[in-house]
Amino acid sequence: MPLFRLRIRAGTPAAAARMALARGPARGALLALAASLGTAGAQPGPTVDPAAQPASGFVLSDDGALVIDTRARLAWARCIEGMRWDGRDCVGTPVLFSYGQAQALVRERWRATGVRWRLPRVPEARRLQRLLDGGPAPDGAPWLPAAPREWHWSGTASVNATAVNPYDYGTVVRGGSGAGSLSVQQAWAVDMASGEARGDVGRANKLVVRLLRPAPLTTAGVDPEEEDAADDGKASPTAPRR
Repeated sequence: MPLFRLRIRAGTPAAAARMALARGPARGALLALAASLGTAGAQPGPTVDPAAQPASGFVLSDDGALVIDTRARLAWARCIEGMRWDGRDCVGTPVLFSYGQAQALVRERWRATGVRWRLPRVPEARRLQRLLDGGPAPDGAPWLPAAPREWHWSGTASVNATAVNPYDYGTVVRGGSGAGSLSVQQAWAVDMASGEARGDVGRANKLVVRLLRPAPLTTAGVDPEEEDAADDGKASPTAPRR
């Protein structure tokens, strides 16, 4: 009576090895071969790191003017302020804004369009930054054409009030207002080259601005009732929600 039994489909390499096992003396070696052939192909496939796919979760609007984050349900202007999408590229001249000017732009855009445009929060800007290395968009153009890899304003803001020396070089760089200044107003910005974020940027500095808004319902798959509920008690256009 045999000491072992293998269930192997006829016609497979493992079956051939089984037959050889019954005929030859090298039982141990052939048994190992048959076992290895029988389990071939059962190894799991390679895993994909989501971080290695920067464009995952992003799509374009029908006109190509918006980059839509379907996971966050947000829509980014494909071009920075001062430039516009012409169907193939971002054209025009970039405009730099102080923090106050950027906030004024948000209020004006909201009133003019009825859409809740705003400055991005730090995590949102960092997620978008990955698209700069994400290859071409579905239309063949870069996801963010002519995007400067420079500091962009963020809507995440902070105010630090500290006693300062108005003549100190660091104070001047951070936006100190003069000899009588006892506080320094600062805001958050994100470096679109590295993803670094800082909350000590003087608001008087002129930086790049790229606005975002809620994604169009038909594209993001947002339930209209859910969107209406989210809008209950929202701020007026004169005080955009951050």
